[in-house]
Amino acid sequence: MRRIKDKVAIVTGAGAGLGRAIALRLAGEGAHVHLVDRDGAAASGTAEQVAALGVRTAVTLCDLAEIARLDVLAEEILASWPAVDILVNNAGIAWYGRTAKMTDDQWDRLLAVNLLAPIRLTTRLLPALLLRPEAHVVNMASIAGWVCGGRFTAYHVSKFGMVGFSEALRAEYCREGLGVTAVCPGPVLTNLYQNAGCSYTDRQTPQPPAWACTTPERVAAATVRAIYRNQGLAIVGLTAHLLYYAKRFVPALFSGLHTIGRGKRVRKKFLDEARLAAAGPGSQSAAPPHHRQAA
Repeated sequence: MRRIKDKVAIVTGAGAGLGRAIALRLAGEGAHVHLVDRDGAAASGTAEQVAALGVRTAVTLCDLAEIARLDVLAEEILASWPAVDILVNNAGIAWYGRTAKMTDDQWDRLLAVNLLAPIRLTTRLLPALLLRPEAHVVNMASIAGWVCGGRFTAYHVSKFGMVGFSEALRAEYCREGLGVTAVCPGPVLTNLYQNAGCSYTDRQTPQPPAWACTTPERVAAATVRAIYRNQGLAIVGLTAHLLYYAKRFVPALFSGLHTIGRGKRVRKKFLDEARLAAAGPGSQSAAPPHHRQAA
């Protein structure tokens, strides 16, 4: 995209964190921004900052986990603007804990927000995007869409899906002038981990160390740069680059890291947990697993 000024951009999860930083960066480039978030107060705060930059803005409140609501969202967006040029699928949630302890509802909500909603919103807006000469779709993936760690299985699944969706969409529509970017930052200084659901009662979702994190503003700058350059993939942050290239060139390293600490004691602990889970809530020896709804 040679010019962002006067383009219309849609940003989901725009109330705070990455979404707010991206919306402000696009507005700073002269784009008019439609903000989507489920938190009305947060979205209004972003809208005030966007309007202060001299561009038009609109806000739609929507819980992206309600997939059927996305058809109405798309209709409202198309009714609000004469054209749509940029779609940023940014909203996302996380969940931390043993995969066996994650409920169906928690799986469904996470996959709905992180993967199904971006797909649905993109397909609904795709006809309008294809009418524009330099339209662009940005999917906020993550280095978690390339490299896996323990106890974030559902999050990894959703981000691997976002990377694949982005690559497939780009392959299909690049000849028709649609740009598609998968943005893959490493850990970012946002509330993602703080707001994540957690299966443990004696601990919280671990926070990455600050030295390993990048900032929302840096990710926003990389996102806008990727739109201008029509990059298919944007890896953001030193941590993300190290993990990405290590996975590509030394994949055995990760297999080795995942086995560290494996032994009879660890194995016994896991077997005990598995037996309790298999016994079910009706068993006197099994305490029911405790879940906290994902934020």
